[in-house]
Amino acid sequence: MEGSQRIFTKPTLGVIKNFPEALNTTAGFLLGESSDMNVSKDSAMLKCLNELDKMDNKDKTYIVKVIDTFIKSIKLKDVAAF
Repeated sequence: MEGSQRIFTKPTLGVIKNFPEALNTTAGFLLGESSDMNVSKDSAMLKCLNELDKMDNKDKTYIVKVIDTFIKSIKLKDVAAF
């Protein structure tokens, strides 16, 4: 290697997989898929979402509605507690 010339190599897949955790964010944020860097760092939640994404639209719609209803119920309960 002559002078200040540097040789850069492409990072391995193993290194790239560690980027989100090292930067305390998500892969979706790093890839520009989300503007929220804290979308979900929970690997169990991401696994569930990936399974949901594989389902047909009818089942997926039903499950999303159930989750939305649960979230609204919890929020209303929290508001009522004040």
